[in-house]
Amino acid sequence: MASSTMAYAPPRPLEDPLAHLPCSTILEYRKGQVVYSQDQPSTSLYLVIDGKVKVSRLSEHGHQVVVDIYQPDEFFGESAFLNLPQRAEQVTTLEDTKLMAWTTAEIEDIVLKRPRLAVAMLQILVQRTINLTHRIESFAADNIARRLARSLLRFSERLGTAQPDGSVKMAAFTHELLSQYVGTSREIVTHYMNQFRRQGFLQYSRRGIVLYRTVFEQWLRENS
Repeated sequence: MASSTMAYAPPRPLEDPLAHLPCSTILEYRKGQVVYSQDQPSTSLYLVIDGKVKVSRLSEHGHQVVVDIYQPDEFFGESAFLNLPQRAEQVTTLEDTKLMAWTTAEIEDIVLKRPRLAVAMLQILVQRTINLTHRIESFAADNIARRLARSLLRFSERLGTAQPDGSVKMAAFTHELLSQYVGTSREIVTHYMNQFRRQGFLQYSRRGIVLYRTVFEQWLRENS
């Protein structure tokens, strides 16, 4: 009986949404400014031109939960397309930031003229769904130390810069912000950050974080 082999097509390159979007007005914000909040929900889709923003939500108990951090060439504000009467989402700048914005009506009009934009946006949303699924799995299976480790590794992949010695350098994140992302207290994050530093997994100061990915990933494998 002849054996058959299954051929796998190489992955298709992702659609670039910037190739389909016209330029819009650039909005400038100072560090710590609120772009929009649950009291004044946005009706626009935003693109980060320069700087970084934090997207967070308020829990039922009033605690702030960080959904994600976005940097240049990344979009946020997609919840505006749902036009919900109440939204608990808030976006705050982490540094001086420049944004470009399009109203949902403008995006819908552009999509009618350039359908590939819809494909590009769908790909972004699918990738975010996959990332959130990984976070949910980590919340279910990992203790706080491993959740923090996985979060730091993810930030280093997305927001870090590789160094000649194999480490990754990224901006400093406050322990308060990390606690809101991991789902614990600032004091517990400080405890584990100090522990990771003593173990040689990272260095951190007000100027930034240097992460040694290889030893960090090995520790995660050994402690899974």
